[in-house]
Amino acid sequence: MPKDPETKIAQIYRKVMPGHICPFGLKSKDLVERQGYRVEDHPLESHEESLAFMEQHDVSTTPQTFIDGERIGGYDDLRIFFDIDAPLEEQDGTTYQPVIAIFSVAALLALSFSWQQYGSPLTARGFEWFISLSMAILAIQKLQDVEGFSLMFLNYDLLAQRWVPYGKLYPFGEAFAAILMTAGALIWIAAPVALFIGTVGAISVFKAVYIERRELKCACVGGDSAVPLGFISLTENLMMIFMGIWMPVQAFWL
Repeated sequence: MPKDPETKIAQIYRKVMPGHICPFGLKSKDLVERQGYRVEDHPLESHEESLAFMEQHDVSTTPQTFIDGERIGGYDDLRIFFDIDAPLEEQDGTTYQPVIAIFSVAALLALSFSWQQYGSPLTARGFEWFISLSMAILAIQKLQDVEGFSLMFLNYDLLAQRWVPYGKLYPFGEAFAAILMTAGALIWIAAPVALFIGTVGAISVFKAVYIERRELKCACVGGDSAVPLGFISLTENLMMIFMGIWMPVQAFWL
């Protein structure tokens, strides 16, 4: 553990080159300053200067932070030095942050739409918007890298494993259904699409996670996802099933 920071000075050596400022150098500087240390900043302004520094101190990376003449190391080493727990995604390679952000923003958008349209944030239509907007944002995540999504999707989706092109069609189907449901238009087309992909997805996730007990990453937020496959992905599919059933009932019979 560090001593009293009021008597401490930190020296940071970090890359500050034309066209490149090391982000971990900035994070290290910010972290040390937030701990109450006075920072002596030593920018490494060329590739040659950086190589010479690393050779002198027998290190392979920068930034490097020194406190009272003792080399602490890089940003991760600083977090350990200050006894700051690493974020969950750094600890085990998983994070729920993307889906928390998506569902939170979708919920707030739905509340604002409902408030503007009906004068109340809490309406049945607002709940429908929450689900359809969540679907739309999740589809955007997948459409950023359809190939990457389809590769991850093949790990567990039963239909994609039998018919590979389905993995590339899925995000377009999700976006299509989400847009029509948000507009409340062509429900007789949107609902079957949502119901189909939601049912196949729910069965696939349930089989992979709860029957086979496989530990996989969820492709729900794209091909580079660190979200664990499980409750979140099952929830996404159950929401589509709900909308696939509810919206035709609401539109044609209620």
